[in-house]
Amino acid sequence: MFTTTGSRGFYKAPLSKGLLLVLNGLAVLLSLLPQYQELFVYNIQAVIQQNQVWRLLCGRLVCLDVKDSFCSSLLIYNFRIFERRFGTRKFASFLLGTWCLSVLVDLLLTQAVQLLFDYEVEELPAGLLTPVFSLFVPFYLSIPRMPVTQILGQIHVTNKSLVYVVGLQLLTSSPFMWLLALSGLISGGLYHSNVLRLQKFLFVPAWVSRIGRYILEPLFSSSQPSSETPLGMGATLDIQRQQRMDLLDQQLLLAQYSEARTNTRHQPQAGLLQWTRLFPSFRHRGQNRPQMQPWPQAQTHPSIQPPVLDNSTVAEEQVARLVEMGFSRIDALEALRASNNDINMATNFLLQH
Repeated sequence: MFTTTGSRGFYKAPLSKGLLLVLNGLAVLLSLLPQYQELFVYNIQAVIQQNQVWRLLCGRLVCLDVKDSFCSSLLIYNFRIFERRFGTRKFASFLLGTWCLSVLVDLLLTQAVQLLFDYEVEELPAGLLTPVFSLFVPFYLSIPRMPVTQILGQIHVTNKSLVYVVGLQLLTSSPFMWLLALSGLISGGLYHSNVLRLQKFLFVPAWVSRIGRYILEPLFSSSQPSSETPLGMGATLDIQRQQRMDLLDQQLLLAQYSEARTNTRHQPQAGLLQWTRLFPSFRHRGQNRPQMQPWPQAQTHPSIQPPVLDNSTVAEEQVARLVEMGFSRIDALEALRASNNDINMATNFLLQH
């Protein structure tokens, strides 16, 4: 369903698996015991007027609505890619930091609504919703967008479209869900940008991470998927494409880590994602090549004439996509020629050479 996350399940994502199992288990348990649901209602006025601070903890963990629980579970399952990219501790620190920041933002937004519209917001949707919305910030900024198909020739569908559709479904599930969504985006933006060095104050300590590694990780860890399954045993082209996308995510992370270690300066590139910063070694590979003599106009030796890539519309679109990612046109043509115009295999070929 979500092509950005690959098809490896919860491998190297024990925290995401634990959140899904524990929170959904509690949601099912509360649906069977409705007399205890009042303890998990996110009553913001009870916190402000009656000082029931404990509701900031209980009311912001378990979803009491089945639709909210289902949509948030789908989003957590998709966002597990960040846990595999950056590690469980950093992923937990992001969730903890945005969860704590959103407490203050929730109170400020409800007071702003009361002052501007003279309306008192009494209850907000319960559950771990603001950290889920905050994950849209790194998802938008760090996950590359790749076109998948078109609807009616006008609407472009990318590998991120379905995630935004699920987020929109969650946004419209409750009247005041927009307030939590705004709180999550603000909290995620502040923490991701490290405003006022928030990441140095709101993080999971190393000793807590060690305790979780030895006690909780064995309970929720998943085994590595086998790569020895024959292609004739039910593997499809869609699964193979998702696996290549997962490999691409890993290689992007390695390239970013290598760039951070070398700390070299490069010319900035226009656009939201500066792709030219991710692949410096490959981008400057052409500078070390010896100068080649131009091909003669007369084709005196047809046998040594370089093969010409099919300049169809599809091939030109694929070349343009690779050029936008920071590769030169010559390298993109070579990679597409070697991969028979397969954009995913060409991308992997360019990253590996």
